[in-house]
Parts: sequence; structure tokens; C-alpha cells
Amino acid sequence: MGRRAIALTMERRYWRAGFKHIAGVDEVGCGSLAGPVVAAAVVLREECGVKGAVDSKLLTASQRAEIAGRVRGRALALGIGAASTREIEQLNVRRATALAMERALNRLPFIPDCVLIDGRPQPSLGDHLAIVKGDRKCHSIACAAIVAKVVRDELRVRLGPQRRLRDVRPQGGNRSAGRHTAPPPNFSRSPVRVGSGAGRQPLERAAALNATRARPPIGRGVPCARLRPS
Repeated sequence: MGRRAIALTMERRYWRAGFKHIAGVDEVGCGSLAGPVVAAAVVLREECGVKGAVDSKLLTASQRAEIAGRVRGRALALGIGAASTREIEQLNVRRATALAMERALNRLPFIPDCVLIDGRPQPSLGDHLAIVKGDRKCHSIACAAIVAKVVRDELRVRLGPQRRLRDVRPQGGNRSAGRHTAPPPNFSRSPVRVGSGAGRQPLERAAALNATRARPPIGRGVPCARLRPS
């Protein structure tokens, strides 16, 4: 692929401080005009990186699929979560993004010791460290972004034929991508997402729509942010 994977610098900082299970979390779909927000949480084995893990936007669809397969094979744990277009409209896209991330974390088989997320802080997630452009700086976040993108692309492809779409492509649904047919209901344009500000409701209401079990606290009181890089 010609690109060197992002170093495990961030993860090593936490491993050396005694944090064993570090979850890297990222989402895709937040900046799209259509479709759900999909998030992934990836916990890597100590000193076990994934070859080719870089910013997902630098990769082709086939490269992402290949690396996502490596992540699934090498990660200690992987969780996937999503927020539907209906939830995006009920909340707003930022709260729906937090909800997707929360669901991804809750699908891990254990509570991580530390949570690293891409972008801005998400108070609903409890203790975590938010890293701006984290998918370019943190190996596990980059892995999560790649997996989330592949899952969302696969979802779009599966839904496309059901709605007789002629132009559903892996890069479809983004502001920069052309779309020649109307999206299906699952991928309808969201007025909240394009900035109307409508539908702002508590995150707990949307979370209850998908709650099937008690949600344990994330991070369990471990102050991840205390190791924020200078």
C-alpha cells in the first residue's frame, strides 16, 4: 500500500502506565447527508498493531476492506454500534454520534480501562480522552475508523438493491459525492444533520430505544485524560 501504519505511540503511553485494555473509537457518517452513523470500538492486544492502519480517507475501498479484515483477526475485542436516521432526527447528529459510540463500547466483551475517541469530547461516554484528528494520530482509532467505514459501506450496498438505487457506491452519501437518485428511507436526508437544529431531545430517550440490558459505566473511574500528551 506504500503507507506506513500509524505508530502505537499513544497506546504505549497508556500500556506503560498500567492501562491494559485501551479502546480506540471512531465513527463514520457524521458528515454525510444520508444514512446512519456507524461507530466501531477496537481494543488491540499489547504491542500488536495492524499493518496498513492509517487514516481511512487515504485508502481505497478495497484497501479498507483488506485492513478491516486484519483488524478483526488481530484485535483483542471489537464492537460495532450505530444510530439510525430517525435517531439523528430525534436528537441531533452530535448526540447520535455519541449514541453510536456508546453502543459500540457496550458491545465489547469487557469494560475497557481507557477510551480514546476521535474528535471532540462526548460527555455521555463518561471518562475518555478525545483526540482531534485522532484517526491520523492514534493507531487503534484509525483501526476503528476503517472498520466503521467498511461496515457502513456494506450496509449501503445491501440496502441499495432493496430500494432499487442505481447509484449506491461505497463513497456515496457524503457531501462531496454526487448522488443521482433519491436515497431509501434508511438513508433519507436529515434536516437535523444539515443544520436546522430541530429535534434536540435527551440522549437517554434514544438510548432507551435500543436498550436490552443494563449499561455498565465506561472506563470504571480510570482517569484516562491524566495522560493527555503535552
